[in-house]
Amino acid sequence: MEKNTEIYGLRAVIEAIQANEPIDKVYLQKGLQGALYKELETLIRKNGISASYVPLPRLNRFTQGNHQGVVALTSPITFHTFETLVEQLGERETPPLLLLLDQISDVRNFGAIIRTAECTGVDAIVIQKKGAAPVSADTIKTSAGAAFRVPIAKVDHLKDAVFYLQASGYRVIAATEKTNQSLYEVSFTGPAAIIMGSEDTGISPSILKSADELAKLPLKGEIGSLNVSVACGVFLYEALRQRQG
Repeated sequence: MEKNTEIYGLRAVIEAIQANEPIDKVYLQKGLQGALYKELETLIRKNGISASYVPLPRLNRFTQGNHQGVVALTSPITFHTFETLVEQLGERETPPLLLLLDQISDVRNFGAIIRTAECTGVDAIVIQKKGAAPVSADTIKTSAGAAFRVPIAKVDHLKDAVFYLQASGYRVIAATEKTNQSLYEVSFTGPAAIIMGSEDTGISPSILKSADELAKLPLKGEIGSLNVSVACGVFLYEALRQRQG
């Protein structure tokens, strides 16, 4: 199984970003100063790379060597270009099904979702560059290798991806409790994209407003919501049921 490659040191990480290496996340030591550090921060922002500011002991878990306060993780998979992916899917005879993940931050939830997506015939997964869980070795393991089978695209802003899909003929359905419409009242038979929100806050309000339809799961118990990977599975299997029928 492929694993994340770790890159240590200010200059090494700067050069990796400039060489367009698939940097998934950068960990930066809190309070770091200096010209190279500022250059790295600028590159991170410019390229939309996810970054976390952490204390020194966290960085030391990666290596006891001279990391200079910076550790970058490269992704074990190759990400696809969103627009190219949509164009390619549009050439198929069967209507595409996409899954958009808004700030899913837990790697095991992410891995479980990828696994279910592969099992239900999802054509591609779209995530945002910032705030999303990394495609780490744990993600790959939890997905049972499905991360190598389902194309994953990163975008700067998920809202822009929604608009692009709508302009390309997709119906965008948001999974949310903020509606009276049940999942089972929604059609998934044409080109469709399902949005799943973060574990804590759900789908962001601006993205929710952009969706064509809102749909919720019927819940009979006292607990108000399901784990996001479980809820995603219910949505995807309803889409599969309709598309097979």
